[in-house]
Formats: sequence, C-alpha cells, structure tokens
Amino acid sequence: MQVRFLAPLHTLWLTAPGTNVDEESGVFVRQPIAILDSGVGGLTVVKEVMRQLPRERIVYFGDTGRAPYGPRPAEEVIRFTREIVDFLARFDPKLIVVACNTATAYALEAVRPLVKAPVVGVILPGARAAVRRTATGAVGVIGTEGTIRSGAYERVLKSLSPRIEVISLACPMFVPIVERGAFRSSETYRIVAETLAPLRRTAIDTLILGCTHYPFLADAISAAMGPDIALISSAEETARDISGMLRESERLADGTEVPVHQFFCSGDHGLFQMIARQWLREQTAGAPIVWQVPCIR
Repeated sequence: MQVRFLAPLHTLWLTAPGTNVDEESGVFVRQPIAILDSGVGGLTVVKEVMRQLPRERIVYFGDTGRAPYGPRPAEEVIRFTREIVDFLARFDPKLIVVACNTATAYALEAVRPLVKAPVVGVILPGARAAVRRTATGAVGVIGTEGTIRSGAYERVLKSLSPRIEVISLACPMFVPIVERGAFRSSETYRIVAETLAPLRRTAIDTLILGCTHYPFLADAISAAMGPDIALISSAEETARDISGMLRESERLADGTEVPVHQFFCSGDHGLFQMIARQWLREQTAGAPIVWQVPCIR
C-alpha cells in the first residue's frame, strides 16, 4: 500500500463556535506539536501531552493503513517515517515526536536533518525512567519485533547504567490487538498472559512498555505480571520530556485560547476515531477537533 499525502478524502469538522480556524486550508494559527506513529499507539503520547500541556495544539498522524511497523525491514520503516515527517513539516511544528518505538529505533537520526524543528523519540525517556525505578538492576523490555531486533533499548539502558541487566521479549500480537480496538476482551487478557509467561520466570522488577501501543494493554499486562513489577510507559515519560524541553526553550503555549487539534490517519477512519475518542475522552471533552484522512493509492 502506498500512501500519497494529498487533500483528505474524508474530513469531519468538530469545531466549537468562535474557534480560530481557516476553513479553506484547515491550517490554524498556533504552532503545533506534531506527533506520528505507525497507528493508534501514539495516542498514548497525545493523551499525556494533552494532560500535561492542555494549551498546546496537536497535529497527529497515525499510519494505520500500513501498521504494524514491527515486522517491516528497517529501510521501509525509514521511508515511511520520512514521508510522514515531510507531511507534518507543512504545519510548521515547534516540535516533532516520533511516537513509535520501531520508528525511533530505525529512523530517528535519518529524519532529524529533514526539518528545522527538533525531533524527539520515545526510547530514551522510557529507559531513563526504568534506570531510576529499578532496585535490582534487572529490567524487562517488551516491544515489536523490529524494536527488540534493533537492540536500541539495551544500548540506551547500558549507556545510562552499565550494571543494568536487560531481558527483552518481542510481542508481535499486541499491536494488531490494539489496532482492532480489542484491548479489553477476555481473549486479549489470555493472549497477553501467555505471551508474557517467559518474563514471569525472570528476576525483573521493572518492565518497559517499549511500544506506545502497549499502554492500551496496561491492565492486562499488569494482571499478567503481578503487582510487584513496575510498568514504565514511554508515552508518559516522553510527554514529561516534551514539557521540559518547551519550558526550557520558552516555547510553551500561553494565553487562554482553546487549541484546535488535528488528527490524520491513513487507514479506516471510523475505527481510528472510535479508538481515539475512547482513549482521549477526558482530554478532548469540549475541545475542537478536526479528523482528516489522506488519500491512499
């Protein structure tokens, strides 16, 4: 499937009266934070950014039409990420977040020179939090095949603390579950428990959710691993880093104007909206949102 970033096939305007929207171009005055992911997983980062920085405008792109990225070769992930970053650059973002661990592992350094805005990933924030949290030095990492195969978390964790023992496990069934919106079913709990069984036999005391899709499964993962294992969400930690970066550079949004958020996806817009509305319910209550789907060819 090739995604061409043209005028949207489907646009649903949910704007409140008096909001500052250019209805012809769909472009808003406030400089946004741009967030991209292979699908709906990056919505976990969006939720945390909205919670911590409620005045910031967000432009999100979920590549649901080509998800998951985990099984794909590195060169394909790099190409997809370049395409999306190039698209998001049109919105003149103050910051771009690669909210996909696989894309962060493979493509972060490749896309940074393409844009003037800072580009951040999701691996380093989660790794730092795990190093701070672990008492035993045994840290588990779960992620897609691509993220685990890249060894990115192990390299970053070892660079932060050479004493850390890293136990990694690829969980290829998790992203498709989330992309289907089936993250609360009894079958999902069973699959999660069976997949994580090897980790329960290890000495880890901290588990990094090394995919931004996985916070959707946090209840199932916690049930499988037990109450003594601390779960580290790269989404939450990345949002904290974003907040710190913008505060330090004095680029935080100010004023009382309600931001207008813009969401794009490349696949089934109905399913994407359903999942986004469920996950972001509190953060988007009363907020104007624009849903757009680029043309797929």
